[in-house]
Amino acid sequence: MNQNEDIAAIDPRRVRILDGAMKVFLAYGFSRTTMDDIARAADMSRPALYLQFKNKTDIFRAIAMMVLSRSVAAAKMALAGDGAFTERMMGAIDEAFIAMMSAVLASPHGAELLDMKSSLGDLVGCWRGALVEHIAAAIHGEAARNGVDLAARGLSTQLLADMLLDGLEGMKTRISDPEGQRQAAAALIKVIDLALKAG
Repeated sequence: MNQNEDIAAIDPRRVRILDGAMKVFLAYGFSRTTMDDIARAADMSRPALYLQFKNKTDIFRAIAMMVLSRSVAAAKMALAGDGAFTERMMGAIDEAFIAMMSAVLASPHGAELLDMKSSLGDLVGCWRGALVEHIAAAIHGEAARNGVDLAARGLSTQLLADMLLDGLEGMKTRISDPEGQRQAAAALIKVIDLALKAG
């Protein structure tokens, strides 16, 4: 995941293509977008575009990789910040999950773009794995700070991190508005915080 993001950061043409393509996909949807549309949005010729990407699916995957990598980096930064555990965790979930989804869902073609998630299974799996790793590390740090033995309570950092992401995944099918999602996420985080309290 990081390798392609690094390439995007180094190669301004690639950044221009991905930024332009993202706007076009959000405006027209995946199926109606053509390589000509993307080339125009990136202010380049179609042959120059084909030198960078073989087709629009390749471009879509590169955009997903970039967005998911940024999401993990934002979550990691929020979790490493100052503040109470619940505030840091909420910041991470807001950045990595809710804000990312809101941008897509605000588009008239958001549902179509989200339906393509199945073609991104490997990327989504890596993204989730990275998020679980950072969330579990934050949970471990908080448990240690509070002197709580999670194993004695029949819990683990991995279990709590997975529970949080599973809850968020289920929540988005039931709650579409970002503020409602934030409230539901805050409740899940509060439950985890209670499990990390001594006594």
